[in-house]
Amino acid sequence: MIQVFTGLYLFFRYMNKKLFPLLLGGLGIGMTEFVMMGLLPDVAKNLKISIPVAGHLISAYALGVVIGAPLLVMISGNYPPKKILMALMGIFTVFNGLSAFAPDEHTLLIARFFAGLPHGAFFGVGAIMASRLAEPGKQAQAVATMFAGLTIANLALVPIGTWIGHNFLWRYTFGLVAVIGLITIVSIKFWLPAIPAERSEGLKTQLKIFQNADVWLVILITAIGTGGLFCWISYIAPLMTEISGFASSTVPWIMVLAGFGMVIGNWFGGKLADRMSAGKACAWLLFAMTVTLLGIFLFSQFRVISLLLTFVAGALSISLAAPIQVLMMQCAKDAQMLGASITQAGFNIGNSLGAFLGGLPITYGLTYNYPSLVGMFMATGGVVFAMMIVRRQRNNPVPLQPVQVFGH
Repeated sequence: MIQVFTGLYLFFRYMNKKLFPLLLGGLGIGMTEFVMMGLLPDVAKNLKISIPVAGHLISAYALGVVIGAPLLVMISGNYPPKKILMALMGIFTVFNGLSAFAPDEHTLLIARFFAGLPHGAFFGVGAIMASRLAEPGKQAQAVATMFAGLTIANLALVPIGTWIGHNFLWRYTFGLVAVIGLITIVSIKFWLPAIPAERSEGLKTQLKIFQNADVWLVILITAIGTGGLFCWISYIAPLMTEISGFASSTVPWIMVLAGFGMVIGNWFGGKLADRMSAGKACAWLLFAMTVTLLGIFLFSQFRVISLLLTFVAGALSISLAAPIQVLMMQCAKDAQMLGASITQAGFNIGNSLGAFLGGLPITYGLTYNYPSLVGMFMATGGVVFAMMIVRRQRNNPVPLQPVQVFGH
C-alpha cells in the first residue's frame, strides 16, 4: 500500500499541472461509473429490489454515455472547449446529486441515464484540450494523464465509495461524486487555460466514418469484447461474498486490488500497443480476457485464486483502452474527436450488455459465477472481430496513417 501511495505522489508531482482539472473530471466520471458495481447489494436492499434489477442502473448510465457521446460532440464542436467542459460537468454534477436523493429505483434510473450523457463528450473534448496544452511531442502523454483519472478512481475512490455505501448509506457516495463534480467545475473555471474554439469538420464529413468497415469492427471489438469483463465486474460484490466466501466488509479492499490491477494494466496496454500493431494487441488482450473469465467461472470458490484473478481481470479491463483508442483513431482519421467519443460509447455498450446479459443466469437461479461464463463467450467474440481487422489490415496494401492526436 505504501508503494501505491508513493507512486501516486510521484505521478502528481511530475504531471503537467494545467491538466489537473481534466484529471479531476476523469476521477469523478470513473467513480460514478464503477462504484455502482460494488454498491449493488446496498442499493438493492435499500430500494427493496433484486440485485439483477439494480443492475439495470449500470445499464442506464452506460446507455446515457452511448447516446450522449457522439451527440454532444457533434453539436458542441464550434464552442470554446473550456465552456463545453464546464457545461458537461454541470450536467454531470446535477444528475449525480439527484441520484443521491432519488426516492425510488425509477427516479434513480433516470438520474443515472442523464448523468452518463456527458461522459464520452467530456473525454473527447478533454483530449483536444490536453493535446493543445501539452509540450511538443508529448500530446499522447497529456491525453493519457486525463484518462489516468479513471484508474486512480478505481484504485482509491471506488473502494472508498463502496466502503461508505456498506457502512453508512449508498446515497452519500453519490453526494461525494457531486462534490467532486463541483470542484472540477471550479478548477476548470480558474485553472484550465482558455483556448479558442477549433472549427470542426462538417457533420456530413464526420458521419462518413460510419462508411468505413474497420470503424464498425472496432466498435464491435469494444462493445462485444469488453462487454465480457463487464459481465464479471457488474456482479463482483455478490461473486466475492456468495461464491468466494469473503465478508462484505472486505469488498472495498477487493475493489482496491482490482483498481491497482487497472493502474498496472493501463501502463501495460500502452506498452503493448507500442510493440505491435494495435489490432494484434487487442486480439492478444481479448484472448487473455477469455482465459481469465473462464478461470473466474471455474475457480472463484478458492479465495487465493479468486483474488489473483481479480487483479488480472482488473488489469485487462483497462489495458485494452490504449490499443482500441489507437485503432479507432487510425480508422477514423478524418473525424478523430467523433471517433474518440464513439469508442467511449462502445465501451459503455459493452457495460450495458455485460450488466444485462450477465444478470440473466442469476435471474434464472444460477450462481454468481455464471456471469463470468457469459463474459467468456462475449470476449471470445471480441477475439474474432480483432482477428478480422488484423487480417483486413494485413491484406491492405496501403499502410495505415499515423495517429494524429486531435488536430496535431
